Amino acid sequence: MKIGPYSADPPLVLAPMAGVTDRPFRQLCRRLGAGLAVSEMIGSNPQLRDTAKSRLRSNHEGEPAPIIVQIAGAEPDMMAEAARYNVAQGAQIIDINMGCPAKKVCNKLAGSALLADEALVARILEATVKAVEVPVTLKFRTGPEPARRNAVRIARIAEDLGIAALALHGRTRADAYRGQAEYDTIAEVKSRVTIPVMANGDIDSPEQARAVLDYTGADALMIGRAAQGRPWIFREIAHYLAYDRHLAPPSLDEVRAIMLEHIRELHAFYGDYLGVRVARKHIGWYLTNKPGGSEARRELVRLDDPVAQIARIESFFDTLAAVAA
Repeated sequence: MKIGPYSADPPLVLAPMAGVTDRPFRQLCRRLGAGLAVSEMIGSNPQLRDTAKSRLRSNHEGEPAPIIVQIAGAEPDMMAEAARYNVAQGAQIIDINMGCPAKKVCNKLAGSALLADEALVARILEATVKAVEVPVTLKFRTGPEPARRNAVRIARIAEDLGIAALALHGRTRADAYRGQAEYDTIAEVKSRVTIPVMANGDIDSPEQARAVLDYTGADALMIGRAAQGRPWIFREIAHYLAYDRHLAPPSLDEVRAIMLEHIRELHAFYGDYLGVRVARKHIGWYLTNKPGGSEARRELVRLDDPVAQIARIESFFDTLAAVAA
């Protein structure tokens, strides 16, 4: 799959997730097989650009190209200016968020709330595409609610206005993350446009990845929550798609090494105080379903020191290794 001059090889994309897909996680997922990785959502309001959170979200130092920055907002002129600003800062692809179902985003009539106003969608897309020379993509949902699935119309509008690629999550705004993603709408969108389409939603295994690609005809897959605590899912899916057989799961030693590398990168990126706290959710995901993982998580959320956090993770894996031996 290509977005402008950029290829996604393999055709697997790390989805933007607020509070998750920071620079350390994007770099890790790219190294473990993601063809592309999208930044956390950045608001279009220029008054928020100089906040500590925005500066961290805008940090792409050392990342492989292309740098993909997702922007969110409801004002066409402000979205256009945000696109120009982020391109000036190094963005090589601009992604427009019309998929986030979070109340704090939708209450500002941004994210997936925009899908209820197709005329406004068109104005935002047109203004953003005209503002920059780099490719502009759109991440969206199947509609405001199940009774009003309008993804096909949105997709046709987007293609007509010069959007370079689409990422479609198989739920409506009203669904949030409840129930199962549906892929009929994604398949219909793919059949009605000529630009690349990425299928998103509940892709959590190599078999599911193959099934979704076959069913929808999508050009690529976008993977979000399934990569939390399992960033190697990208190489597992890529191997299965290429060879029709499973890649051996990572050994306990490799999981330990990946996790410790990730946590240390978070400490370095955010600093000791914030790094320890950001790391806690990732630690929880890594330890899910591991023997003794729940007890270790309860201890780790009480630790405020990065050295102690690393030491407790190491002791946890030492115990697992001793049991396995």
